[in-house]
Amino acid sequence: MQLQDKTLIITGAASGIGRALALRFARERPRGLVLADLPAQAAALQALAQSLSEGQAGAGAAVPCLAVPTDVAVEAQVQALVAAAEQRFGGVDVFCSNAGIIRDGDENAPEAQWTLNWQVHVMAHVYAARAVMPGMKRRGGGYLVNTASAAGLLTSLPSATYAVSKHAAIALAEWLSIQHGEAGIRVSVLCPQAVDTPMIAGRGGSSAARADGVISAEDLADCVVAGMASERFLILPHPQVLTYFQRKAQDYDRWLGGMRRFAGKLGLRRN
Repeated sequence: MQLQDKTLIITGAASGIGRALALRFARERPRGLVLADLPAQAAALQALAQSLSEGQAGAGAAVPCLAVPTDVAVEAQVQALVAAAEQRFGGVDVFCSNAGIIRDGDENAPEAQWTLNWQVHVMAHVYAARAVMPGMKRRGGGYLVNTASAAGLLTSLPSATYAVSKHAAIALAEWLSIQHGEAGIRVSVLCPQAVDTPMIAGRGGSSAARADGVISAEDLADCVVAGMASERFLILPHPQVLTYFQRKAQDYDRWLGGMRRFAGKLGLRRN
């Protein structure tokens, strides 16, 4: 997938990974960038869109942009986002379903927290696929980039809600790739560990995800462009995650024992 002259949607675009993706994608000279984030982030979203449209965001030439405040947990808003993109730029070639949240919690987390994680980390990807898949198939191809996490391949020690929903996000991406690949639909799932974004800035204490280093959102965005160019399913900005994933698959019980010890070392094991 080459991004030049393509129409791309990015959710969670006002800050963090989404903002870095917007800036990096702009350097590829797309036909248009459609930036989405929660209505509360509308000012930051509009400022980024204007900066890119004027060529003032360090991305080189000006890139046509559209800012569309969107709650990805609401299907009608995702449908409206895609409709706005199609009206402005034509068919959507790439949908980067990137919005995410993180809250610590175990199996006793409130029902509302489980539901919110499920809506944002799983159903938002479902809604995106429903909205763009028919048009992509008519045009003979398209690309879905779903942001998950290394926690979806391994786990998240502080958060059951995050780990479970990110596992489901990867399972969905697998299914979409298998079922729609022959129709020209490509799917990648982004699975980083710690990234230097506002999402982790407010999280104090030890984190297993930080053990292999915190990368910049800009380096991650470079990995995404490279991964899309080679159409890799798993995009792993922290390459050691693949080794961990392989070890988990080779001996699940040994991996579980190691994770118990690691959780105890970090003070994250619940007794």
